[in-house]
Amino acid sequence: MAVIGGGLVGAAIAFGLRSLGPKLAVLDEGDVAFRAARGNFGLIWVQGKGGGLPAYAAWTQRSAREWPRLAAELLREAAIDVALAQPGGIHVCVTQDELARRTRALAALQAQPGFKRYEVEVLDRAALARRLRGVGPEVAGGTYCALDGHCNPLKLLRALHAAIVGAGGNYCAGHDVARITPHRNGFTLDTARGTLEAEKVVLAAGLGNAGLAPMVGLAAPVRPNKGQVIALERLPRFLALPIDTIRQTDEGTVLIGDSQQDRGFDDALGLDVVAAIAARVVRVFPALASARIVRAWAALRVMTADGFPVYEQSAAHPGAFVATCHSGVTLAAAHAYAFAPAVAAGALPESFKPYGARRLHVPTIA
Repeated sequence: MAVIGGGLVGAAIAFGLRSLGPKLAVLDEGDVAFRAARGNFGLIWVQGKGGGLPAYAAWTQRSAREWPRLAAELLREAAIDVALAQPGGIHVCVTQDELARRTRALAALQAQPGFKRYEVEVLDRAALARRLRGVGPEVAGGTYCALDGHCNPLKLLRALHAAIVGAGGNYCAGHDVARITPHRNGFTLDTARGTLEAEKVVLAAGLGNAGLAPMVGLAAPVRPNKGQVIALERLPRFLALPIDTIRQTDEGTVLIGDSQQDRGFDDALGLDVVAAIAARVVRVFPALASARIVRAWAALRVMTADGFPVYEQSAAHPGAFVATCHSGVTLAAAHAYAFAPAVAAGALPESFKPYGARRLHVPTIA
């Protein structure tokens, strides 16, 4: 079994397949790749997801509920604490108009036929201030969901890799795959460091899936979407739970991120965007105006046209699978405990049907 891609998606799938031991290989380009995992904000987030595809709401809820198991197994097998915390999370609305629009959007979301409902609490200013110490005077309110949380994504990636290797699997850095050739007994993989053979292959190479998928009769119509993050200095603990654009890490660092840009493969930092992010966070928490910025970065999300994942098995070459999404942290547990076992069994169940690439009107090889 070969998993192509060693980021959070590929590593979580490989973790779910670790019982294969030495028969499992993770072929990773390495950190020279456009590594979404290294720029990840670290949220495990449910609220607001699933608009237009109710199945995705159930998928994210399933993963959020499985996350304590994942964190516990990684601690036991890799001796790495990924700093999981699921105290719930908040979406902050600065103005009354924002709060009204947010409330309407969540109501429409949960009114979709077949939507697996979950509890979301609408907070007025007073209720929000009771949960968020130091919130600014102009903030109108927000929404709270108990399923939300966060972790340390860098520790998560390291723990997944360590657990895979600890179980006897092979993590192969510098093995970016240039070509996949299907044949009767499986697949030949031409990599930067030689040729390998595999009976099954999982494409989990992020933006690289777009070029790899057609080689095995699949499609992965993904594009880069740039997000930017500011890291402030370590501060005394003031944020008891994460906000979808602001969180305090287990080490005390405050991370701020609130941008989406379609700029192709440009991952350069934009100071105008950083300034806009900083201006809004000061409205939410005025005390942060005096905090020092220690670093900032841009990273590329892996996005489809509708924002939802692609999970599919090749009809032409049934041993080939594709998995691509932009929520590698949120969905890590689902990838390990639902997608990976389906791959091991040799077929994706009916529940994965909504995620086929045909919904995006992209031709696939029959």
